[in-house]
Amino acid sequence: MPNDDEFRTDYPALNKELESGTAKVGINGVRTMSEKTDTPSTERFLPDVVDYIRRCDTMDQAVEIINYMLKRGEINAKEAREFKSQLKAQGLRSFGTKKETDHYLHHGLSE
Repeated sequence: MPNDDEFRTDYPALNKELESGTAKVGINGVRTMSEKTDTPSTERFLPDVVDYIRRCDTMDQAVEIINYMLKRGEINAKEAREFKSQLKAQGLRSFGTKKETDHYLHHGLSE
């Protein structure tokens, strides 16, 4: 094991860090687990109707998405009515902020 002088000579930068004291790093956020993280990472992410609505620029586009998802059987008639009712009463952004192109590339699947 090297003595103090050998250590200072061989590792000057590390020695300087050790002698300067303990550095403090602030933490500005907290990571929480969501319900969707319980699924294995090998599963593919499949966007739902709300994910598609959040990409819309107009209410007409959102209605078109809802009708399309209903036609495909992704949602039922009751859900379609509820989505349209929310859209009419509370507006397009009541489903969340707009997701821009490459949203998941920049923000991941957590949002």
